[in-house]
Amino acid sequence: MKKNLKLAAMLVAASILGSAATMMATSELQKKGVINDTYVLTKESNASNDGFVKTTTRTVDMSRDFTDVAENTINCVVSIKNYGTQSYQNEFIDPFEFFFGPGFGGGNGQRQRKQQQKSEPQLMGSGSGVIISSDGYIVTNNHVIANAEKLEVTLNDNRQFNATVIGTDEKTDIALIKINAKDLHAITFGNSDAVKVGQWCVAVGNPFGFNSTVTAGIISAKARGLSESNGNNNNGIKAFIQHDAAVNPGNSGGALVNTAGELIGINTMIYSQTGNYSGCSFAVPSNTVKKVITDIKQYGTVQRAVLGIQYSELTAEKAKEEKITATTEGIYVAKVTDRSAAMEAGLREGDVIVKLNGARVKDSGEMQEEMNKLRPGDKAEVEYYRDNKLRHTTVTFKNDQGNTKMTKQSDVMSLGCAFTELSKEDKEDLAISKGLKVVGIKAGKFKNAGIRDGFIITDINNIPVDSREDVENIYNQIMRSGDSDKVMFITGFYPTGKKVYYAVDLSDDED
Repeated sequence: MKKNLKLAAMLVAASILGSAATMMATSELQKKGVINDTYVLTKESNASNDGFVKTTTRTVDMSRDFTDVAENTINCVVSIKNYGTQSYQNEFIDPFEFFFGPGFGGGNGQRQRKQQQKSEPQLMGSGSGVIISSDGYIVTNNHVIANAEKLEVTLNDNRQFNATVIGTDEKTDIALIKINAKDLHAITFGNSDAVKVGQWCVAVGNPFGFNSTVTAGIISAKARGLSESNGNNNNGIKAFIQHDAAVNPGNSGGALVNTAGELIGINTMIYSQTGNYSGCSFAVPSNTVKKVITDIKQYGTVQRAVLGIQYSELTAEKAKEEKITATTEGIYVAKVTDRSAAMEAGLREGDVIVKLNGARVKDSGEMQEEMNKLRPGDKAEVEYYRDNKLRHTTVTFKNDQGNTKMTKQSDVMSLGCAFTELSKEDKEDLAISKGLKVVGIKAGKFKNAGIRDGFIITDINNIPVDSREDVENIYNQIMRSGDSDKVMFITGFYPTGKKVYYAVDLSDDED
């Protein structure tokens, strides 16, 4: 009995001494600034201005509490309402429906199936946005503001503003808009490259119309590839941050932040069988967002670097087939395009790229994430294996036209003409169901192709046209495509009845 009491006393004494030592050590670390009440920092520097957005290089390892993050972030996140006519609503496809199938759309532009026409713009959908500068620039998703005739932005203090669209990018689903306001709370951009799997994160947005909603989770994966692209081109998003903070319809365009309240992504979509949150949320990385919106503001359009290869991810089967033993992962070069940046740098079919610009690229998601940071004319080192030997080369990237020039914003005005819609009687006289008359030809693409006043266009690229909007939509589709050949193939006739075909080259709109 005495032995048991003695042993118990020794254990209590040891416990007290251990607790005291821990408290002393913790106190000393707090004095030295190693431990903070909210988070632990491994590297820190003051936020600095990079272009027109605030950027930090601080890296956060963990957090104990999200109250400071929420308080500092909710004033940087806004609600966006998209108003448009019913005819636009019929065409608008919610990315939730596109990604998960019919019936899974939500508040972010839910597809409208009613056919009645309304003269006044109606609410098409709602989403979120993030204030990135104190003078009113806001970043959001392209699908949140698509086809809008009016954008209404509501701040966290309930002030409302009409917004104008500065520019959009369908490939990354990012848009830049602006409101006429000053002294706003602007978010600080974090470094999405420094994000680690397992790190805490916080999503802020307006799900289901509930303003200023904050949810927390962890980073589940980086460079998650969800694009339908198979590596043959650079179209579409292929490098998301995956996390499990609750994101629902209405969160699109909202902020994903770390525990220091720094933006590490723009929430874009979820993976779900019901259309609502089920643990897999996806955000466009902040470094990609920063590059896209900077390009939009500076050039009017996004500058994309093109390497000029077709590729696939290296698999065990492929490695065995090609007798590749030096690496088990990387980007397998299936084809090198003629006159491309890759060809000029000496890359060949069968090479396996393992690093681009100093970053590991083991799959298409990581490859796309690195490519998203580059512009035409940029130089980067490529590390690759050939015949199981490690090699290096420097690539000077080109644009999709095969040169290193920056592209510029262009619009349908470059065609150099006006269009007149045909009346019902005109169409009956011409025996056509659809068509559009070309008038006011002046210097421009149409005149260069030989088109003259009075020409009746019946279709462009095998798509029937009946209005100026039809021509604009086709033009924009061509210009936003990743194809190197940007051409309008036009079918039509003159009032004399002579049928004519024209090919209008649009490529030099990007010189």
